[in-house]
Amino acid sequence: MAMNSVIAPPSSNRLLKVLAVDDTATNRQILEVFLSKLGYQVITADNGANAVDVFTREKPDLVLMDVMMPVMDGYEATRRIKALAGDHWVPVIFLSALSKDENLVAGMDAGGDDYLAKPINFVVLDAKLRSFSRTLQMQRSLDASRKQMASISDNILDGVVTINENGIITWASRAALSIFGYTLEEMVGRNVGILMPEPDSSKHDHYMAHYRAGGPAKILGVGQREVKGRRHNGSVFPMELGVTEMLLDGNERTFVGIVRDISERKIIESRLRSNAERLQRYFDEQERENQLAQDIMQRMIEHPGLNEPALLHWVTPASNFSGDIVAGMRNPDGKLFVLLADATGHGLAAAISALPVLTSFYGLVQSGRDLNYIVMRLNQNLLAMLPSGRFVAATLFCLDPVTRTAEIWQGGMPETLWISHDGQIKQRISSTHLPLGIIDFNDEMGDMLTLHWETDDQFVLFSDGVVESANIQHEAFGLDRLVNTLAKADADQRLDAVREDLRQHTAGIEQQDDVSLMFINCRGLA
Repeated sequence: MAMNSVIAPPSSNRLLKVLAVDDTATNRQILEVFLSKLGYQVITADNGANAVDVFTREKPDLVLMDVMMPVMDGYEATRRIKALAGDHWVPVIFLSALSKDENLVAGMDAGGDDYLAKPINFVVLDAKLRSFSRTLQMQRSLDASRKQMASISDNILDGVVTINENGIITWASRAALSIFGYTLEEMVGRNVGILMPEPDSSKHDHYMAHYRAGGPAKILGVGQREVKGRRHNGSVFPMELGVTEMLLDGNERTFVGIVRDISERKIIESRLRSNAERLQRYFDEQERENQLAQDIMQRMIEHPGLNEPALLHWVTPASNFSGDIVAGMRNPDGKLFVLLADATGHGLAAAISALPVLTSFYGLVQSGRDLNYIVMRLNQNLLAMLPSGRFVAATLFCLDPVTRTAEIWQGGMPETLWISHDGQIKQRISSTHLPLGIIDFNDEMGDMLTLHWETDDQFVLFSDGVVESANIQHEAFGLDRLVNTLAKADADQRLDAVREDLRQHTAGIEQQDDVSLMFINCRGLA
């Protein structure tokens, strides 16, 4: 993957400083060039001990950490860096050729925040860096906001107003004066009703007289209540009010009102409600659009050509949309063309990547094009349409029922299994090409494998989601288990046998990748 194909710089008010740690000079140089092109400030270290020293001195925002290094390995260096960072979050991404689950777990236990296996996929690394950059920027904003709010809290208090038992204001704090817009001289000595809108203003004296006569309190002692306040200019605003009673000199009643202007909070609450309603409408619209997209994709996948008696297939997506597709159709000469493809990723993005393959395949087969031309055009279309880092692995067959020959092209897919009637492997057919959509088509890319099949033979095509499906012990289903399952089942029951065995293997585990499986029964080609 060319590094200049990843061009999105981090969004930041200042350059993020990245510490790249690797004991191999070439790796450090590649990372330094790559990160610099993305707009990061880069510093390097050649082992874990030096990384700790550089971290102490330079205080980077993010660390890319190798694992296997002299002097001090990446795990220990990460533990020390995390201890030095304290409450300040500095993400550490491990970059290591050790890609087993236990290595990832060890990295996370050491304090790492993510793990990327070598050789590095620079598209994935760029995405991870951008994700962490956004999180770091949010953290900075939150830290700044917290400091600002702390400063405000330290310097501004809720408003305090005191009144006597007749409802006359006797004192007001600076915050209260600011809230209501009065000077102290304008407020003291006046009835507290000036701080209330109608009808409470006119009725307040009645409330006070009723309370003095022994009636129940309406606000006194019931905690903070939300009421309306009136400013000097006559404007009405929402506020929280709490009132307590004190006795001065043994028998003089004084009431203390604590007021808080909640106008801004009400505005925010209104905006939040509005945003929630808008988000709900957006979600509902997205659900409708997703359903429409699913219906369209399903109609395209369920092509009449797949009703071919020689074909059996099974596709199950990891999410709503599948990046795996299967297709089959006879051309005007009666030759059967078959496709099983796997687009990078899964979900809607993968399905969209695979869609051009499906539509082009059926059109080219129907027009009578040969397999070489079909592969060339599919590759050409994907190069023109897909962004960098997106591609489609594929297996394509052209089977001639007259000559009993099969032309096969495979790019980036697992092995295709050629099996006899009794389930024994006749040949494992490996991919010899890159996936579609990566490089320009050339003569070498057009090389096909040609073989002669017998009437009772079967070809088994599958995506990596089949053999890589893991159980609760993180054990992959694997090619050997697939081969054994095929050998044990009758010829016409093999797809169901694989599906059931895979279901039992992954019981209780959420599906992580799209799964597709196709059988070509040569007996049905006649």
